[in-house]
Amino acid sequence: MKKMSLDNNFKITMLKEISKIEQKEVMKGFHGRFFHTNSSTIAFWEIEKGALLPEHAHIHEQTTQLIEGELEMTIDNKTMILKPGMIVQIPSNVKHSGKALTACKLTDTFCPAREDLKFDY
Repeated sequence: MKKMSLDNNFKITMLKEISKIEQKEVMKGFHGRFFHTNSSTIAFWEIEKGALLPEHAHIHEQTTQLIEGELEMTIDNKTMILKPGMIVQIPSNVKHSGKALTACKLTDTFCPAREDLKFDY
């Protein structure tokens, strides 16, 4: 991959337009676009109203930032409603689940990178 130099201290190794990243339906109602670095994954989700995220946990530390809509999340048996402009941190190995109360757009970040979300395009 060719590197583009902006100045002597900063190099861009990958530049993508989010809307041009192929979208995958990972589970019913969850449509995501994924950007991976060596140490993290950023997921740009469009979630259908009523879609359910079953309770699960993973080794990845996660943040979820709601852009549009309302999302009910249960993290470590505590339920909350995320609204646009809110962000929540989910520690590694903590059980969490969710339900889209409306159609939602959100951004998740995961560290380390999510190998299971790397698809061949």
